[in-house]
Amino acid sequence: MTADVAVSLSVLAGIVLLSEATRRLLARALADTGLAVYAMELVSTFQLCCCTHELKLLAEVGGIEPRLALTLTYLASVVHALTFSGAIGNPSGALEHAYHAKLTGRCALQRIACQFAAACVARAAVPAIWGLGLSGLHLRHKLLGFPCLSPIRAPLPKAAAVELACAFAVQTAVTHTRAVEEKYRVHAIAAVITTVVYAGGSTTGAVFNPALAFSTQFPCSGNSFLDYSLVYWLGPLLGMISSVLLFDKVVPLLWRRSTPPPHRPLETKKRK
Repeated sequence: MTADVAVSLSVLAGIVLLSEATRRLLARALADTGLAVYAMELVSTFQLCCCTHELKLLAEVGGIEPRLALTLTYLASVVHALTFSGAIGNPSGALEHAYHAKLTGRCALQRIACQFAAACVARAAVPAIWGLGLSGLHLRHKLLGFPCLSPIRAPLPKAAAVELACAFAVQTAVTHTRAVEEKYRVHAIAAVITTVVYAGGSTTGAVFNPALAFSTQFPCSGNSFLDYSLVYWLGPLLGMISSVLLFDKVVPLLWRRSTPPPHRPLETKKRK
């Protein structure tokens, strides 16, 4: 393991530990105010965005092996799932919860606002961390002015379709593992996330999270705000909606139509 990778892993661990300590402190301080859920959303989304920034730097600038990058993606997904403390961290997920009446519309919108606020804070905080020059990778990136090129390497319709497919796969996994014990479920979802990152990462980065994309992809040069919105906002939203409607509406409807009516035995005539 190179020194740069070791430092980045230490940064990731520090972000998670600091976020976890902040979550516990805020949970106690805001326990009776009803604001704890929004604090968890802010801190957890900040954690997600900061860690993704660091992993993105390692993969795109640090040049680590794809196998190691995918392994770190899997481990980070597990850690986020285990530490989020009820936070969603994804605007599409918040809308899905509102659709299924797990959240009110107002609560969902407030959570989404918290997610985008945390994404903005992370986008400002990460360059400050890199500016400390903790590793050679951070220092080189600072000297170059923290450059970031668009990760979209396909025509916009194809790129949007990739993000749609990624969001569809992850939402489907989330939906169909809700009955699974949590300690197994987090690994199943992390495996799906790692798979879609492997499949779509070379085309769009496979973000499938509008708030996370706003933090990590939107600052990059090479495409317009509208282009990024189409790929990283509309694509994941349509992917989530497609999965929800398919398994909530279409599949049950087809199942009912294909299932024959219950057999009714013929009534025997009564003997006179």
